[in-house]
Amino acid sequence: MKTKDLWFILALIAFFAPFFIFDQVYDTYKTINAEHGMMMSFVKFAILATLGESIGLRIKAGKYNYKGFGLIPRAIVWGVLGVGIKASFIIFTAGGIALLSYFGIENAALILAGDLSWGKILVAFTISASMNLIFAPVFMTFHKITDTHILNNGGSIAGFFKPINFKEIFPSLNWKVQWNFVFKKTIPFFWIPAHTITFCLPVEWQILFAAFLGIVLGVILSIASRMSQ
Repeated sequence: MKTKDLWFILALIAFFAPFFIFDQVYDTYKTINAEHGMMMSFVKFAILATLGESIGLRIKAGKYNYKGFGLIPRAIVWGVLGVGIKASFIIFTAGGIALLSYFGIENAALILAGDLSWGKILVAFTISASMNLIFAPVFMTFHKITDTHILNNGGSIAGFFKPINFKEIFPSLNWKVQWNFVFKKTIPFFWIPAHTITFCLPVEWQILFAAFLGIVLGVILSIASRMSQ
């Protein structure tokens, strides 16, 4: 571990410690989270998922940031994606419960809101599987396109707001890695189980836990990048 890693860890501890030490800070967080869910989703993903990308970069290239990486544009993208993820949680929770109701499980919503049980795990798995099989591939592909757009424009904020050249970026993606690793391996073996746990949590903790999973995503992306090289 190098000195910069130690400072990085200390900075993280200093940032998150007040939420665990001071009740007032934690209560304020819960209030804002309850009243402004979409806004907080933007903030959580902008901070935590971007943090994950920075850690992934450290694993891949030995540094947390570099000129052209575009840390701020990436944070903006993650914030917007965080709002989309919050919306997808609402949509697929309702849809998963409706699907189970169609198959005769009428009290799926009550089961999900209750204590941990095999029934709750089944409901959470149904929501997670439907979300990750339908929404996640589009989400992951769009995220890869925005990453490429940021890098193509030197990581600058001005370049980030240029129109995205979808017709050139889309076919240039490494579809071998995107399909064989990101889709075929991470979705069934990581994201579906991870989000099954997410939907077993109380609603107020779900987006925060999902944002923490963004840190894991940063590591996964660094592995995918190494594979593509």
